[in-house]
Amino acid sequence: MTQPAWPSTAPELIASQRALAAATPNPWTPPDPPIAIGACVVVFPRGQSGRGTAGDLAWAAAAVLRRRRVLAEATIATTATGHYEPGLLALREGPALEAAVHALALAPDVLLVDATGRDHPRRAGLALHLGSVIGLPTVGVTHRPLLAHGPWPSQERGAHSPLLVDGAPVGAWLRTRRGARPLAIHPGWRTTLEVAIEVVLASTHGHRTPEPIRHARRLARVMRAANGNELATSALDK
Repeated sequence: MTQPAWPSTAPELIASQRALAAATPNPWTPPDPPIAIGACVVVFPRGQSGRGTAGDLAWAAAAVLRRRRVLAEATIATTATGHYEPGLLALREGPALEAAVHALALAPDVLLVDATGRDHPRRAGLALHLGSVIGLPTVGVTHRPLLAHGPWPSQERGAHSPLLVDGAPVGAWLRTRRGARPLAIHPGWRTTLEVAIEVVLASTHGHRTPEPIRHARRLARVMRAANGNELATSALDK
């Protein structure tokens, strides 16, 4: 299943999400390691608060790393295509993230996205939606769930525990660094929970957050700073 374009209204997006939730694409099998892991992020003007609106300035970036080596990177200046509303993040960020990924000179084997997958009101968050549009396996990585709940795992690196919605597993808490707060991991397009955990652990190198996400976020913030907005940090930079 491939989405030809991003929906432009909430009813259109909701219909697309319901279709995506029912889709059954073939599961992705990772190639032999080390794999090329990509990530994409979008940032907005420093100090912006509230839900924002269509037309807000935005800076999107994507990067591909194999272990710590950067294979490709890209940045774009663009505008938001909507305001933020829980469960409808694709209306605001989807086109910008797609454009940043398509600007890469080299496609990754799998893409990390700061968004959810099945942890979503219609079980089809932006991490899953983006993968269906660009045709790449995806994994969502967030610092908290959207709807899901579950106890934190034990303290050692690699420990994980299920995140549940209505009793069904939709993701996992994953400890990527001993003693650090766990991340919420979300299977996305064509990825299982086991593969999602494997990919995230393979992309963290002493930090809490996967290195491709850290690198892409730095790129986006440098571009934003060059346009008059200072750099800042967030929970997913640690």
